[in-house]
Amino acid sequence: MSGRADDEASARRIAADFTWAQADAAFIADPYPVYAALRRFDPVHALAPGQWLLTRHDDVAALYREGAASADKRREFGPRMGAGSLILEHHTSSLVFNDPPLHTRVRRLILGALNQRAVARMTPGLEALVETLLDALADRPAPDLIDDFAAQIPVEVIGNLLDVPHSQRAPLRGWSLAILSALEPAPSPAMLAAANAAVHDFMALLRELVAWRRRHPGDPEADVLTRLIQGQTDGQALSEAELLHNCIFLLNAGHETTANLLGNGVHALLSHPPQWQRLVAEPGLAASAVEELLRFESPLQLNNRVLTAPVQVRGQPLPAGDFVTLCIGAANRDPEVFEQPEQLDIGRKPNPHLAFGHGGHACAGLNVARVEGRIALAGLARRYPALALAGEPERDLRLRFRGFRHVPLRLG
Repeated sequence: MSGRADDEASARRIAADFTWAQADAAFIADPYPVYAALRRFDPVHALAPGQWLLTRHDDVAALYREGAASADKRREFGPRMGAGSLILEHHTSSLVFNDPPLHTRVRRLILGALNQRAVARMTPGLEALVETLLDALADRPAPDLIDDFAAQIPVEVIGNLLDVPHSQRAPLRGWSLAILSALEPAPSPAMLAAANAAVHDFMALLRELVAWRRRHPGDPEADVLTRLIQGQTDGQALSEAELLHNCIFLLNAGHETTANLLGNGVHALLSHPPQWQRLVAEPGLAASAVEELLRFESPLQLNNRVLTAPVQVRGQPLPAGDFVTLCIGAANRDPEVFEQPEQLDIGRKPNPHLAFGHGGHACAGLNVARVEGRIALAGLARRYPALALAGEPERDLRLRFRGFRHVPLRLG
């Protein structure tokens, strides 16, 4: 009995004292015990004056739907990224960090370009790409899940959507990682410098592509870039800056979600051999496996909102102007919503995870990410049923985005 009491007292202290300053490499490797303590003992946690952390599923989902919870990040990002910087301009112009009317205009255009018909059109090409990557794995003396497979798929898919020439795709992954690293709670000067350089170089490439597409428009039903250039919402088209920044956003969002879904997901499956063998034996479970892997190791762990009016969460008043961090990684393991949430179950149903967000800001590319994950997982399980980890993976030490830099594989 005393042991359980000591454990409870320790969990209470962890929840009461938690700040991001404690988020070291050990926390990043396994944040879930801390999230469990916060969920249980301090689900509306004060990180600092005017800053809150929510860890329960229902609270996170409700904040996503809350009209007084703004996604506009100009006030938050300005001091962190530097007034007038390119990286600030990018992250405050892209779809995900804006409120209506800009959010509405851009979202309608992107949703129209990434609807179910568009996904159906891209599926044969995606299947061929996965088969090519699976063939290439066999030729590599030391295949790496991230470099040789997971990171390749979204770069090619988004490259095709934006019609980036293959000869110019090599820098895309590096640019994406640099730009998204600026979203960490405390980016270093070196990270910000790399992010600004990446936005500059990416915009230079896109200006050339946009100029070409303006002169040679494609079919807006099948060509995403043409649709974004020509599309209008309520008679208003995107400005040049809005267009360029949201093309960058398409790559970043697509790369981060899919690469980390596959990296985290395959690592989780190989770390739970019965679940991997279940997928090998039942390839029809690939779609539900994608949902469970999104829940179990959410690629996006944290999201943020600023309150434009007072809000109450579990009786705690949160004043207007306060910042709220939505902990998706914690919400997706909430035992009030998910039975045995610490267990991986690729057949789990229902599975109301929040990995793609919720409400009006739910991920616009979720259909693309799901089909990428399904085809990639089913292909790996079919071609390499004896797949195994070949060494210690190297984790990407970021808080907001959860993933690996390298995962060595043995094909078996």
